[in-house]
Amino acid sequence: MGKNKHSKSFEIALSGISCAIAAGALAMGILSGYLVATGYFIGIIALMIPLSKQFYKGGALAYLGTVILAVVLGASIRFWDLVPFAMFFGVHPLINSLQIRFKINKWLAFIVKALWFDGTLIAAYFLVFGGELYGTILPQAVYDVLNSGYLYLIIFTLGTAAFYLYDYLIFKCQIAVNLLVLRIHK
Repeated sequence: MGKNKHSKSFEIALSGISCAIAAGALAMGILSGYLVATGYFIGIIALMIPLSKQFYKGGALAYLGTVILAVVLGASIRFWDLVPFAMFFGVHPLINSLQIRFKINKWLAFIVKALWFDGTLIAAYFLVFGGELYGTILPQAVYDVLNSGYLYLIIFTLGTAAFYLYDYLIFKCQIAVNLLVLRIHK
């Protein structure tokens, strides 16, 4: 077996660990109602584990298993909170790894991923918020402006800017996970 070759059992183990951590974090985050973002973050980081060794098939299966297990573990009660993870956040690390693997132009990839992110935000607006924002944090006039159609403009400008920062940080997190897994395997 070569220096860079890993056994299939190692790929299965990394993918299984990744799936278990991500599914548990997502289920607990969604069921708590307050820790959804924390569950997303832990799930995203966990799904980077098999990708640190370029196990793309294991990463894809870990993502699918995570979404299925999160629903089985109780996220089906608040299924709409899981939709953005299933649509974008869970598969984003895999797409980033494939972007690096196939040396896709970073600006072309950014445009495609930013549109995909903005589409996810729009879907979340309709699925999670029912197509209308309301609340007590901001004055009602702000919610009236957002609900009158300016929300799309805000999503495509501020959402894309936020995605640029998010994408950069996710690449940095993948580097950190790669180093951690390298240290664990030695």
